[in-house]
Amino acid sequence: MFFGLAPSASTLAFVLSNFFYRSSMSVVNDTATLSQATLRPSAAIRKSFPALARTHNGYPVAYFDGPGGTQVPRTVVEAMNDYLYCHNANTHWAYPTSEETDAIIDSARCVLADFLNAAPNEIVFGANMTTLTFHLAHALGRGYERNDEIVVTELDHHANVAPWRALEKERGVKVRTVKMISETGELDWEDFSRQLNERTKLVAIGAASNALGTINNVRRAAEMAHSLGAQIFVDAVHYVPHELVDVRDWNCDFLACSAYKFYGPHIGILYGRNDLLGSLDFPKLLPAPDTAPERAETGTQNHEGIAGAAAAVDFLASLAPGGTRRERLRAALEQLHERGGALITQAWEGLSEIGRVRLYGPPPGKARTPTIAFTVNGVPSITVAKKLVEHGVFVSHGDFYAMTVVERLGQTAHGLVRAGCACYTTPEEVDRLLAGVRGS
Repeated sequence: MFFGLAPSASTLAFVLSNFFYRSSMSVVNDTATLSQATLRPSAAIRKSFPALARTHNGYPVAYFDGPGGTQVPRTVVEAMNDYLYCHNANTHWAYPTSEETDAIIDSARCVLADFLNAAPNEIVFGANMTTLTFHLAHALGRGYERNDEIVVTELDHHANVAPWRALEKERGVKVRTVKMISETGELDWEDFSRQLNERTKLVAIGAASNALGTINNVRRAAEMAHSLGAQIFVDAVHYVPHELVDVRDWNCDFLACSAYKFYGPHIGILYGRNDLLGSLDFPKLLPAPDTAPERAETGTQNHEGIAGAAAAVDFLASLAPGGTRRERLRAALEQLHERGGALITQAWEGLSEIGRVRLYGPPPGKARTPTIAFTVNGVPSITVAKKLVEHGVFVSHGDFYAMTVVERLGQTAHGLVRAGCACYTTPEEVDRLLAGVRGS
């Protein structure tokens, strides 16, 4: 593309705008009709996903496995391909493709900052949420003393438990656990208050349960933590595809999520307050950058994944009208939340009518994501999932790494069946889910 001297700032701007223009055009074309209507199942959304053309056993596949990883729109893959074909290089060197890579990563930080209501220098990229959380725990743990305390919850994915448990062995800290109310699938806030004390250094809480769909009151947890001088870390992996995160409103110190849960590639994102990212003792190579956010990133990053994560956010933003990217994201996710609520009500009511089925978690109308967990009496969850495959319905089964939730519900032996709705889920697919369960 370029020859001779390194490109000018204006040339880099052109490359960058052209990169994201190409990666977003088909999304804009696919969703143009959505600007005048609320979101609903339509070809305008579904045709963006090549995976939806797949058939199994004569049925078009209905993907209810979004809580474990959503399908990916064509534009995300195009953004990743374009990076690898046209801009692939390592960073911070004085030749065109390296400078283009720097610009694409910087732009992606801006896009993810809009997604979380953060600043670009507060966005860290990494392999996945779990790896980033272990990395952060290691850095925080270097400042903890024996008998300092960390509070986790029974409702959490173990990616937000194991990294803090590791500090028990490494630093001699104590981990306290907030109970879940088994009957409702919600946190016990009285127990939450009991677990906090003057030795609490960190509260680690999930914004939403990946197993039950329960949405937690993060702002309340942050206020309780900060009142005692503790910091708060939020696992927002299951939350971000369904509700708009606002790290400023929540007043959280750290937050992590994964792009593959919101229509992107397998890459993780960590938000950290800039002053904290700049002061924490992150394990790093001596010659590596020592300024936030790069000082929290170890080694060469997944550049094509970073480009894809930004494209996934722009895909979501393209689904609704608005002025700024943040405004469009808000409108899109509000409409998706409304549509998801209708789908989960349809699924909940339909499953409730099947005598052998038991449902778990908050019912429709409560604070929840469009994710539903259930069991069929006496039938292992894997058996139910395999039966549903015969109908072209793909669901998750087991414990979903939310092992404590499954233990508390008494389903360790057989696990749970989990069905999650995404932006491409239709009422007809919910009907097929229900028909498959009736026949299992």
